Amino acid sequence: MSRIEILQVADAVAREKNMDREIIITAIEQAIQKAGRSKYGHEHDIRCHIDRKTGETQLKRYRTVTEEELIENEAAQITVEQARREKSDAQVGDILIDTLPAFDYGRVAAQTAKQVIMQNIREAEREQQFDDFKDRMGEIVNGVIKRVEYGNATIDLGRAEAVLRRDDTIPREHLKVGERIRAYIYDVRREVRGPQIFLSRTRGEFLAQLFAQEVPEIYDGVIEIKSVARDPGSRAKIAVYSHDNGMDPVGACVGMRGSRVQAVVTELGGEKIDIIPWSPNIATFIVNALAPAEVTKVVMDEEKRRLDVVVPDEQLSLAIGRRGQNVRLASILTGWYIDILTEEEETKRRQEEYNSRSALFIEALDVDDVIARLLIAEGFIKVEEISETPIEELSSIEGFNEEIAEELKNRAENWLAAKAEELKNRQSELGLADDLVSFEGLTIDQIIKLGENNVKTLDDLADLAGDELVEILGEKDITESAANDLIMKAREHWFADDNAASPDADA
Repeated sequence: MSRIEILQVADAVAREKNMDREIIITAIEQAIQKAGRSKYGHEHDIRCHIDRKTGETQLKRYRTVTEEELIENEAAQITVEQARREKSDAQVGDILIDTLPAFDYGRVAAQTAKQVIMQNIREAEREQQFDDFKDRMGEIVNGVIKRVEYGNATIDLGRAEAVLRRDDTIPREHLKVGERIRAYIYDVRREVRGPQIFLSRTRGEFLAQLFAQEVPEIYDGVIEIKSVARDPGSRAKIAVYSHDNGMDPVGACVGMRGSRVQAVVTELGGEKIDIIPWSPNIATFIVNALAPAEVTKVVMDEEKRRLDVVVPDEQLSLAIGRRGQNVRLASILTGWYIDILTEEEETKRRQEEYNSRSALFIEALDVDDVIARLLIAEGFIKVEEISETPIEELSSIEGFNEEIAEELKNRAENWLAAKAEELKNRQSELGLADDLVSFEGLTIDQIIKLGENNVKTLDDLADLAGDELVEILGEKDITESAANDLIMKAREHWFADDNAASPDADA
């Protein structure tokens, strides 16, 4: 192949593969270099260089000047004495370069060179595909269904193929080979066989991106999608907020005669979409999210991120939805655990909570019902809260003076000390580990309950599932959401141990 032909081939392949010409020329250099080593010996350090302007090819042998006792490869290293026969001022570390004559590659060498070139080009294509698509994570792409196997589809994106797994397809959606499809890129990974692009049509981000394509105000940033909750193929809720006080975010997303939302519904195979106005006031947001049900009262527990929502009796089924769909989506949308109650149920629950707290204060503080009710009315829930509250604050409660406040605080501290002593005695009896006893977030009674149920160490607690912890401690004592948070906190030392053991941490 002549000099000009080499450059012409490199240009042609670069255009065909839509790649940088430099990648192709480098691949040819590596192929010629490999052929040269096959002819002269693989132990030689032989390198090829192609002039990017003229196409002139040079094959050269490199030898490093090395002290005699350190020579390991005589083909690629040379002693100072030998080097000075060719170059009088040669020093240790110098490199001697010899130009090798052109030679006939032969059929086998030419085939090997071709394989090297094709392999390098394939690797460069894979790397370019990864670079192209890693920055497109979070985008919607259009592709053609190439094949479907066991519900998993391979999608042709033009310059790459992507995977749409069965779990990421909308239920009852029938995929046919040759059909065009839109999906959301949620992950791009480097793998041995090349970059793997993973698509989804079930994620909330796909719904959000579809609205961004249909509603210019979302694309421009005037309207913001705050959160999305989906039951793919059935129903979805999307919370929107307008940064322009004069613009109705719900109306903009619905569009004239519902044209905008209908385009999204059609793409999702008839999935019903509730567009909810987002509010910074969580109670207002919850009420909006539970639409079309009417809400009469919202009771918040910020510590547990739990809401008790009270609805009229006739609205209960509507608020919960078919198979709990409406309340489940509202919970995902808001990030709060929502418990739906009728007015009668709410009254009964409040009375039970009131009575249990009252009984706790009467027993722990040795006070009458009146003082217990005063403390509950002031918002006290646990005995620990009374022991931690300053005397000045307790004495400011109507009906209390400094003497009463001090006595209540002392009784609370004495009761907690007695409980701590009880825990100390039960610790050895139940075989409780120190890490569980000292773990923040559990009361003394809860720790004892765990021990009685064979949860004796922090690792035992971390191994539990949320529903298992609720079953041990009781639904009245902890919600599943709070249980999950507690378990994740118990697992923190696992991640800390992993980080400490990693090479980066050692460095």
